[in-house]
Amino acid sequence: MILGLTAACLLTACSPSGQSEKAGTDNHGMKKVAITAIVEHPALDAVRQGVIDELRAEGYEQGKNLKLDFQSAQGNTATAGQIAKKFAGSNPDAIVAIGTPSAQSMVAATRNIPVVFAAVTDPVAAKLVPSWEPSKTNVTGVSDELPLQPQIALMKQVVPNLKTVGYVYSPGEVNSTVVLGQLQSLLAKDGINVAAAPAQRTTDVPMAAKSLQGKANLIYTSLDNNVVSAYESMYKVAKDMKMPLVASDTGSVKRGAAVALGVNYHELGMATGKIVGKILKGEKAGNIAPQRMSAEQLDLMVSKSHAAEQGITLPPQLLKDAEIID
Repeated sequence: MILGLTAACLLTACSPSGQSEKAGTDNHGMKKVAITAIVEHPALDAVRQGVIDELRAEGYEQGKNLKLDFQSAQGNTATAGQIAKKFAGSNPDAIVAIGTPSAQSMVAATRNIPVVFAAVTDPVAAKLVPSWEPSKTNVTGVSDELPLQPQIALMKQVVPNLKTVGYVYSPGEVNSTVVLGQLQSLLAKDGINVAAAPAQRTTDVPMAAKSLQGKANLIYTSLDNNVVSAYESMYKVAKDMKMPLVASDTGSVKRGAAVALGVNYHELGMATGKIVGKILKGEKAGNIAPQRMSAEQLDLMVSKSHAAEQGITLPPQLLKDAEIID
Protein backbone atom coordinates (compact mmCIF):
# COMPACT_ATOMS: atom_id res chain seq x y z
CA MET A 1 0.00 0.00 0.00
CA ILE A 2 2.83 2.38 0.91
CA LEU A 3 4.54 1.68 -2.39
CA GLY A 4 1.30 2.32 -4.26
CA LEU A 5 0.76 5.65 -2.52
CA THR A 6 4.38 6.64 -3.21
CA ALA A 7 4.02 5.82 -6.92
CA ALA A 8 0.82 7.85 -7.12
CA CYS A 9 2.50 10.84 -5.49
CA LEU A 10 5.46 10.60 -7.84
CA LEU A 11 3.16 10.53 -10.84
CA THR A 12 1.23 13.57 -9.62
CA ALA A 13 4.51 15.43 -9.13
CA CYS A 14 5.33 14.90 -12.79
CA SER A 15 2.44 17.14 -13.78
CA PRO A 16 3.44 20.70 -14.73
CA SER A 17 0.94 21.97 -12.14
CA GLY A 18 2.03 19.42 -9.55
CA GLN A 19 -1.66 18.56 -9.06
CA SER A 20 -4.09 16.11 -10.55
CA GLU A 21 -6.52 17.68 -13.03
CA LYS A 22 -10.33 17.50 -12.92
CA ALA A 23 -11.97 15.20 -15.42
CA GLY A 24 -13.04 16.49 -18.84
CA THR A 25 -13.65 19.98 -20.16
CA ASP A 26 -14.37 22.43 -17.32
CA ASN A 27 -17.22 24.92 -17.04
CA HIS A 28 -15.17 27.69 -18.66
CA GLY A 29 -14.64 25.76 -21.91
CA MET A 30 -11.07 24.85 -20.99
CA LYS A 31 -9.93 21.82 -23.00
CA LYS A 32 -7.66 19.27 -21.34
CA VAL A 33 -4.96 17.35 -23.20
CA ALA A 34 -2.69 14.85 -21.49
CA ILE A 35 0.67 14.00 -23.09
CA THR A 36 2.90 11.11 -22.13
CA ALA A 37 6.21 9.88 -23.56
CA ILE A 38 8.15 6.72 -22.82
CA VAL A 39 11.29 8.80 -22.25
CA GLU A 40 12.59 12.31 -22.80
CA HIS A 41 15.16 12.69 -25.58
CA PRO A 42 15.53 15.26 -28.38
CA ALA A 43 13.38 13.46 -30.98
CA LEU A 44 10.45 12.77 -28.65
CA ASP A 45 10.78 16.22 -27.07
CA ALA A 46 10.47 17.71 -30.57
CA VAL A 47 7.26 15.72 -31.11
CA ARG A 48 5.76 17.11 -27.91
CA GLN A 49 6.73 20.68 -28.82
CA GLY A 50 5.26 20.20 -32.29
CA VAL A 51 1.95 19.11 -30.77
CA ILE A 52 1.88 22.20 -28.54
CA ASP A 53 2.84 24.53 -31.39
CA GLU A 54 0.16 23.13 -33.69
CA LEU A 55 -2.52 23.32 -31.00
CA ARG A 56 -1.61 26.98 -30.53
CA ALA A 57 -2.02 27.47 -34.30
CA GLU A 58 -5.40 25.73 -34.03
CA GLY A 59 -6.48 28.26 -31.41
CA TYR A 60 -5.70 26.30 -28.22
CA GLU A 61 -3.25 28.07 -25.95
CA GLN A 62 -2.05 26.72 -22.64
CA GLY A 63 -3.40 28.73 -19.69
CA LYS A 64 -6.13 30.39 -21.74
CA ASN A 65 -8.38 27.68 -23.15
CA LEU A 66 -6.10 24.65 -22.80
CA LYS A 67 -4.73 22.69 -19.86
CA LEU A 68 -1.77 20.42 -20.58
CA ASP A 69 -0.51 17.62 -18.36
CA PHE A 70 2.80 16.04 -19.44
CA GLN A 71 4.35 13.00 -17.80
CA SER A 72 7.39 10.97 -18.85
CA ALA A 73 7.83 7.30 -18.02
CA GLN A 74 11.61 7.85 -17.85
CA GLY A 75 12.18 4.75 -19.98
CA ASN A 76 10.28 2.46 -17.60
CA THR A 77 7.37 0.46 -19.04
CA ALA A 78 5.88 -0.16 -15.56
CA THR A 79 5.79 3.61 -15.01
CA ALA A 80 4.20 4.01 -18.44
CA GLY A 81 1.41 1.72 -17.27
CA GLN A 82 0.91 3.77 -14.07
CA ILE A 83 0.76 7.00 -16.05
CA ALA A 84 -1.76 5.45 -18.43
CA LYS A 85 -4.06 4.48 -15.56
CA LYS A 86 -3.78 7.95 -14.03
CA PHE A 87 -4.58 9.67 -17.33
CA ALA A 88 -7.51 7.32 -17.97
CA GLY A 89 -8.87 8.22 -14.55
CA SER A 90 -8.51 11.97 -15.06
CA ASN A 91 -10.64 11.81 -18.23
CA PRO A 92 -9.03 14.50 -20.44
CA ASP A 93 -10.47 15.46 -23.81
CA ALA A 94 -7.58 13.73 -25.61
CA ILE A 95 -4.39 11.87 -24.77
CA VAL A 96 -1.20 12.02 -26.85
CA ALA A 97 1.04 8.99 -26.36
CA ILE A 98 4.57 9.43 -27.73
CA GLY A 99 6.57 6.27 -28.42
CA THR A 100 5.35 2.69 -28.84
CA PRO A 101 5.54 1.51 -25.19
CA SER A 102 3.60 4.53 -23.92
CA ALA A 103 1.03 4.18 -26.70
CA GLN A 104 0.53 0.49 -25.92
CA SER A 105 0.04 1.24 -22.22
CA MET A 106 -2.40 4.05 -22.96
CA VAL A 107 -4.49 2.02 -25.41
CA ALA A 108 -4.71 -0.79 -22.86
CA ALA A 109 -5.92 1.65 -20.19
CA THR A 110 -8.91 3.23 -21.95
CA ARG A 111 -11.40 2.43 -24.68
CA ASN A 112 -13.30 5.69 -24.36
CA ILE A 113 -10.89 8.62 -24.21
CA PRO A 114 -9.39 9.58 -27.61
CA VAL A 115 -5.78 8.37 -27.80
CA VAL A 116 -3.49 9.87 -30.46
CA PHE A 117 -0.19 8.03 -30.82
CA ALA A 118 2.96 9.64 -32.22
CA ALA A 119 6.43 8.38 -33.18
CA VAL A 120 5.19 4.79 -33.46
CA THR A 121 6.80 2.97 -36.36
CA ASP A 122 4.20 0.25 -36.95
CA PRO A 123 0.93 0.83 -35.04
CA VAL A 124 -0.62 -2.29 -36.59
CA ALA A 125 2.19 -4.60 -35.42
CA ALA A 126 2.05 -2.85 -32.04
CA LYS A 127 -1.69 -3.72 -31.91
CA LEU A 128 -2.75 -0.12 -31.47
CA VAL A 129 -5.04 -0.18 -34.50
CA PRO A 130 -6.25 -3.08 -36.66
CA SER A 131 -5.13 -1.48 -39.95
CA TRP A 132 -4.19 1.80 -41.60
CA GLU A 133 -7.88 2.52 -42.18
CA PRO A 134 -9.96 4.51 -39.67
CA SER A 135 -10.02 2.24 -36.62
CA LYS A 136 -13.62 2.93 -35.46
CA THR A 137 -12.14 2.77 -31.96
CA ASN A 138 -10.78 5.56 -29.76
CA VAL A 139 -7.31 5.38 -31.36
CA THR A 140 -5.54 7.15 -34.22
CA GLY A 141 -2.19 8.87 -34.68
CA VAL A 142 0.92 9.55 -36.74
CA SER A 143 3.62 6.99 -37.52
CA ASP A 144 7.31 7.71 -38.00
CA GLU A 145 7.69 4.72 -40.31
CA LEU A 146 10.35 5.44 -42.91
CA PRO A 147 10.71 4.06 -46.42
CA LEU A 148 13.88 1.98 -45.99
CA GLN A 149 15.04 1.96 -49.62
CA PRO A 150 16.23 5.61 -49.45
CA GLN A 151 17.96 4.73 -46.17
CA ILE A 152 19.75 1.83 -47.82
CA ALA A 153 20.74 4.01 -50.78
CA LEU A 154 22.21 6.48 -48.29
CA MET A 155 24.21 3.74 -46.56
CA LYS A 156 25.69 2.73 -49.92
CA GLN A 157 26.70 6.35 -50.55
CA VAL A 158 28.43 6.51 -47.19
CA VAL A 159 30.17 3.13 -47.62
CA PRO A 160 30.30 2.21 -51.35
CA ASN A 161 31.52 -1.37 -50.71
CA LEU A 162 28.95 -2.05 -48.01
CA LYS A 163 28.93 -5.67 -46.87
CA THR A 164 27.38 -5.65 -43.39
CA VAL A 165 25.15 -3.16 -41.58
CA GLY A 166 25.34 -3.07 -37.80
CA TYR A 167 22.05 -2.45 -36.00
CA VAL A 168 21.87 -1.67 -32.29
CA TYR A 169 18.33 -2.10 -30.97
CA SER A 170 16.12 -2.89 -28.00
CA PRO A 171 14.48 -6.32 -28.41
CA GLY A 172 11.63 -5.13 -26.18
CA GLU A 173 10.55 -2.36 -28.57
CA VAL A 174 8.21 -3.50 -31.34
CA ASN A 175 9.17 -0.54 -33.52
CA SER A 176 12.83 -1.65 -33.43
CA THR A 177 12.22 -5.33 -34.14
CA VAL A 178 9.96 -4.42 -37.07
CA VAL A 179 12.75 -2.31 -38.61
CA LEU A 180 15.25 -5.14 -38.02
CA GLY A 181 13.10 -7.59 -39.97
CA GLN A 182 12.60 -5.13 -42.81
CA LEU A 183 16.32 -4.36 -42.99
CA GLN A 184 17.24 -8.04 -43.10
CA SER A 185 14.78 -8.70 -45.92
CA LEU A 186 15.68 -5.68 -48.06
CA LEU A 187 19.46 -5.83 -47.59
CA ALA A 188 19.55 -9.56 -48.37
CA LYS A 189 18.37 -8.73 -51.91
CA ASP A 190 21.58 -6.73 -52.36
CA GLY A 191 23.76 -9.40 -50.76
CA ILE A 192 24.29 -7.26 -47.65
CA ASN A 193 24.14 -8.78 -44.17
CA VAL A 194 22.79 -7.33 -40.92
CA ALA A 195 24.74 -7.73 -37.68
CA ALA A 196 22.14 -7.23 -34.93
CA ALA A 197 23.34 -6.08 -31.51
CA PRO A 198 20.60 -6.16 -28.85
CA ALA A 199 20.66 -3.68 -25.97
CA GLN A 200 18.04 -4.34 -23.31
CA ARG A 201 18.74 -1.12 -21.39
CA THR A 202 20.15 2.31 -22.17
CA THR A 203 23.30 1.39 -20.28
CA ASP A 204 23.81 -1.61 -22.61
CA VAL A 205 23.98 0.52 -25.77
CA PRO A 206 27.74 1.32 -25.76
CA MET A 207 28.68 -2.32 -25.22
CA ALA A 208 26.27 -3.46 -27.93
CA ALA A 209 27.86 -0.97 -30.36
CA LYS A 210 31.34 -2.12 -29.36
CA SER A 211 30.38 -5.73 -30.13
CA LEU A 212 30.07 -4.72 -33.81
CA GLN A 213 33.78 -3.97 -34.16
CA GLY A 214 35.15 -6.01 -37.06
CA LYS A 215 31.64 -7.28 -37.90
CA ALA A 216 30.07 -4.31 -39.70
CA ASN A 217 30.97 -1.42 -42.02
CA LEU A 218 28.58 1.07 -40.42
CA ILE A 219 25.92 1.28 -37.70
CA TYR A 220 22.38 2.21 -38.67
CA THR A 221 20.09 3.56 -35.95
CA SER A 222 16.32 3.76 -36.02
CA LEU A 223 14.26 5.67 -33.45
CA ASP A 224 14.88 3.06 -30.78
CA ASN A 225 14.28 4.91 -27.53
CA ASN A 226 17.10 3.16 -25.66
CA VAL A 227 19.54 3.91 -28.46
CA VAL A 228 18.52 7.53 -28.99
CA SER A 229 18.66 8.18 -25.25
CA ALA A 230 22.28 6.93 -25.19
CA TYR A 231 23.41 8.37 -28.53
CA GLU A 232 26.37 10.33 -27.18
CA SER A 233 27.84 7.22 -25.56
CA MET A 234 27.41 5.25 -28.78
CA TYR A 235 29.05 8.08 -30.73
CA LYS A 236 32.15 7.81 -28.52
CA VAL A 237 32.37 4.09 -29.27
CA ALA A 238 31.85 4.63 -33.01
CA LYS A 239 34.57 7.28 -33.03
CA ASP A 240 36.99 4.91 -31.30
CA MET A 241 36.14 2.10 -33.74
CA LYS A 242 36.21 4.39 -36.80
CA MET A 243 32.74 3.18 -37.74
CA PRO A 244 30.22 5.65 -39.26
CA LEU A 245 26.83 6.20 -37.69
CA VAL A 246 23.87 6.57 -40.07
CA ALA A 247 20.69 7.71 -38.33
CA SER A 248 17.01 7.80 -39.19
CA ASP A 249 16.35 11.00 -37.27
CA THR A 250 18.10 14.24 -38.07
CA GLY A 251 18.41 15.25 -34.43
CA SER A 252 21.02 12.51 -33.96
CA VAL A 253 23.49 14.26 -36.27
CA LYS A 254 24.14 16.97 -33.69
CA ARG A 255 24.64 14.21 -31.13
CA GLY A 256 27.18 12.16 -33.08
CA ALA A 257 25.81 10.65 -36.30
CA ALA A 258 27.77 11.29 -39.48
CA VAL A 259 24.64 11.47 -41.61
CA ALA A 260 20.88 11.11 -41.25
CA LEU A 261 17.90 10.84 -43.56
CA GLY A 262 14.82 11.03 -41.47
CA VAL A 263 11.62 12.48 -40.23
CA ASN A 264 11.57 15.97 -38.84
CA TYR A 265 10.05 15.11 -35.46
CA HIS A 266 8.79 18.62 -34.83
CA GLU A 267 6.78 18.37 -38.05
CA LEU A 268 5.54 14.93 -36.99
CA GLY A 269 4.40 16.52 -33.73
CA MET A 270 2.58 19.23 -35.65
CA ALA A 271 0.80 16.58 -37.75
CA THR A 272 -0.17 14.89 -34.48
CA GLY A 273 -1.38 18.21 -33.06
CA LYS A 274 -3.56 18.74 -36.11
CA ILE A 275 -5.35 15.46 -35.35
CA VAL A 276 -5.76 16.45 -31.69
CA GLY A 277 -7.23 19.76 -32.83
CA LYS A 278 -9.85 17.93 -34.91
CA ILE A 279 -10.77 15.80 -31.91
CA LEU A 280 -11.09 18.84 -29.64
CA LYS A 281 -13.48 20.32 -32.20
CA GLY A 282 -15.70 17.23 -32.10
CA GLU A 283 -14.36 14.73 -34.64
CA LYS A 284 -14.13 11.12 -33.44
CA ALA A 285 -10.64 9.59 -33.26
CA GLY A 286 -11.91 6.36 -34.82
CA ASN A 287 -13.00 8.24 -37.95
CA ILE A 288 -9.48 9.59 -38.58
CA ALA A 289 -7.13 7.23 -40.41
CA PRO A 290 -3.63 6.78 -38.93
CA GLN A 291 -1.07 8.73 -40.93
CA ARG A 292 2.47 8.25 -42.20
CA MET A 293 4.92 11.02 -42.95
CA SER A 294 5.58 11.15 -46.71
CA ALA A 295 8.97 10.60 -48.38
CA GLU A 296 8.91 14.26 -49.42
CA GLN A 297 8.96 15.21 -45.74
CA LEU A 298 12.30 13.52 -45.05
CA ASP A 299 15.32 15.70 -44.28
CA LEU A 300 18.97 14.91 -45.12
CA MET A 301 21.56 16.19 -42.68
CA VAL A 302 25.31 15.55 -42.36
CA SER A 303 28.24 16.37 -40.11
CA LYS A 304 31.60 16.49 -41.86
CA SER A 305 33.44 16.54 -38.55
CA HIS A 306 31.65 13.45 -37.22
CA ALA A 307 32.23 11.67 -40.53
CA ALA A 308 35.97 12.41 -40.32
CA GLU A 309 36.09 11.20 -36.71
CA GLN A 310 34.37 7.98 -37.81
CA GLY A 311 36.86 7.35 -40.60
CA ILE A 312 34.99 8.40 -43.74
CA THR A 313 34.89 11.27 -46.23
CA LEU A 314 31.38 12.07 -47.41
CA PRO A 315 30.95 12.16 -51.22
CA PRO A 316 30.52 15.59 -52.88
CA GLN A 317 26.99 14.84 -54.17
CA LEU A 318 25.83 13.91 -50.69
CA LEU A 319 27.27 17.14 -49.29
CA LYS A 320 25.56 19.09 -52.08
CA ASP A 321 22.15 17.55 -51.33
CA ALA A 322 22.31 17.77 -47.53
CA GLU A 323 22.04 20.36 -44.84
CA ILE A 324 25.51 20.56 -43.29
CA ILE A 325 25.68 21.29 -39.57
CA ASP A 326 29.51 21.73 -39.50
